[in-house]
Amino acid sequence: MKRFHYAQPRSEQEAVSLLATPGKETVALAGGTDLVGLLKRMVVTPDLVVNVGEIRTLQDIDHDAEGNLWIGAAVHLDEFLRDRRSDPYASAKQVIQGISSIQLQAQGTLIGELLRRPNCWYFRDGHGLLAKQGTMVIEGANRYHAILGNRGPAKFVNASRLAPALISLGARLRVIGPEPDQETFLDLADLYRTPTSEGENENVLAPGQLVSHLILPPHGNRISAAYEVRHGEGPDPPLASAAVSLDVRLGRVQEARIVLGQVAPVPWVAAEAAAHFVGKTITEESAEQTGVESVAGAIALSENDYKIQLAQVAVKRAILRAAGLETGGLDGPMPQRPVERQTEPTPLV
Repeated sequence: MKRFHYAQPRSEQEAVSLLATPGKETVALAGGTDLVGLLKRMVVTPDLVVNVGEIRTLQDIDHDAEGNLWIGAAVHLDEFLRDRRSDPYASAKQVIQGISSIQLQAQGTLIGELLRRPNCWYFRDGHGLLAKQGTMVIEGANRYHAILGNRGPAKFVNASRLAPALISLGARLRVIGPEPDQETFLDLADLYRTPTSEGENENVLAPGQLVSHLILPPHGNRISAAYEVRHGEGPDPPLASAAVSLDVRLGRVQEARIVLGQVAPVPWVAAEAAAHFVGKTITEESAEQTGVESVAGAIALSENDYKIQLAQVAVKRAILRAAGLETGGLDGPMPQRPVERQTEPTPLV
């Protein structure tokens, strides 16, 4: 591990000023569940580590006047899980429960999880995000790499388990910096990008910027769920995952959001599949067809064609789980209101 300076600011402005220190490579620390490993492997070699976990304004979960739920950058996963104000966001809570590690739930933060660096072994062995413009991945072991969005040099998969659920729920971010009084808001989906050249990161954050809050809109009467296909119980990342958020009225889908995880360099928004799902009733057949459509255009590498089927299954089971129907998996149906009982109009979020 490279030697670095450590700072513990007490305000957002102080944190931004430290992160924007001229001539120094800086990094923010919250839970540290991902950063510490990267420091030890010297994949990340900052001059200054800025601990934002003690900033009071980043430690809260609060509703604003419009009913949006604000979650600060220092809020841990288990705090969100326990808070009753998070109950409407079923898919996000299901993902956190699926992490199956008390230590990670207690130490990790929501925003830290959204910014988790890729688990790609080429990246974590120091070969960069693109690993020789993708040639190392193509010629080497690639069973956990991307099947969608992989036509360019980036073959890694986005590592966040929460991002698909939160994107489907319409989450936004408050980003501060690099100037002390600078504030920007963006949709969570717009945080991520697929790098095409060395030096580009997997997100759009500029040096000196800090994601201070995650903002969830009012959930209304939508139904949501997430489903992860995993090796087994434990903290290891899933092989493929999906999250859905649905507006269902009189038994038919009026609006749908479908986002896949662990299959592309960014959380994969299956917009066309979601559009085709509108107007349909939720059945095993319609859910299965939507799963197939969600991975249209997938390109398997030499060792990961199995992920196409797993992604299809994840979408199908997320839809059935949201509707409270039997998924065919080990978890069974979720105790949510059955779709056929939703007779009141549901406002779009």
